[in-house]
Amino acid sequence: MKYLVFLIPFFFVSCSDLKPTKSLPKDIDSLLVMFPDSLEIIILHGNAMIKELKFDKAMADGAKAFRLDKNRIDARMLYADVLNNRPTRTPDDIATAQTQYKYIIKKQSKNTKAFIGLASTYSQQMDFEKSFKYINMALRIDPRYRDAYVMKGSNYLFLGKTDLAKSSYETAVQQDPSFYEAYIMLGSLYQSENNKICIEYYKTAVQLQPKNPEVLFSLAYAEQTFEEPENALEIYRRMIRIDTSFYQALNQIGVIKQYNYKDLDSAIYYYNSALKTEPRFVEAWHNLGTCYEEQNNITRALQSYAKALKYNPEFKLSRDRANALK
Repeated sequence: MKYLVFLIPFFFVSCSDLKPTKSLPKDIDSLLVMFPDSLEIIILHGNAMIKELKFDKAMADGAKAFRLDKNRIDARMLYADVLNNRPTRTPDDIATAQTQYKYIIKKQSKNTKAFIGLASTYSQQMDFEKSFKYINMALRIDPRYRDAYVMKGSNYLFLGKTDLAKSSYETAVQQDPSFYEAYIMLGSLYQSENNKICIEYYKTAVQLQPKNPEVLFSLAYAEQTFEEPENALEIYRRMIRIDTSFYQALNQIGVIKQYNYKDLDSAIYYYNSALKTEPRFVEAWHNLGTCYEEQNNITRALQSYAKALKYNPEFKLSRDRANALK
């Protein structure tokens, strides 16, 4: 199962305050080229890059903004957010971000975003007592602050308190019904418990993001898991119409054709279609091998398993089948 990831238990990126005006060009990169030394534009561009998860560009902007004017709170916030959220962050990055958030709070005692940023640094340092302390301080300032409940949910999820995590995410969507990521997280939590109610959460997310392939995939896979193959096929096909390169959807159509409808020729077609897009997709190579094995085409089955093992020598399913056939 491939879930949409919008947060991890250690930190949460909040970019809801980014609201480009009509006067700005659609291409934020062009804006930076036009005004490369404008601190306002650098900060705007950096926040946009965080929102798009382009952390290398965001880091360049954050470091430059901080270097240009350390007294600017929004420059410090950008710098801290990048350090705190980039995938390559180090313990030193987290400590530096923590220092920046504390400085911001000292200057702006009601800056809820800084409180949640600070809370996330303590979560990453496994100091959940302090993390919850700063989350609750943010909620005393703004009891309806969505991101505080998301951070709570992340902490509870890491601590294995699933019911409290679900309650926190539910509160988050009560504060912001358009927050589709929380519906995805709730769906994944219920799905991990084999609870079919997950489908309703995924459907709500799809209503909010009808053209987001990742969101559609979550719903389609849940429909597939709970034995609704026709519903799943319709959604996978919709995904492919939106993004023809979404090889995960092609692979899952193959799985449904193979196991639900026993149509090996169609399954082979879809596995091969997935591999045309991503030739290193190990699962599709393995699935292709199982089809050839069912057709008693041992040579091609072994070739497919060999391809899977070429890209992942530790892939046990293909290793076991190859050994059995040999």
